[in-house]
Amino acid sequence: MVTKITQLSTDAAIVDELMIQTAQTRLFFTTLLTALDEQVVLSGIGSPEGVIEAIPTKRYMDTSGISGTMLYIKRDADIAGDKKQGWILV
Repeated sequence: MVTKITQLSTDAAIVDELMIQTAQTRLFFTTLLTALDEQVVLSGIGSPEGVIEAIPTKRYMDTSGISGTMLYIKRDADIAGDKKQGWILV
């Protein structure tokens, strides 16, 4: 199970006495950066299938496409071990 944190405690330090981030601070910023990265839409010319490696749920926009052939979503983590496979046109 992955633990996520959505806010920092207002009464806890964000760094320790050696000025190193606390575990809570690291977890908060890791959660925040992961959420931001999930919102980024990849783009390029042509289909991402066999070309772009990504995690499931990642989106890709074909900038040369026409209506109905522009947006892809990474559905499968990989196909036969190839992480560049598994994109579907939506």
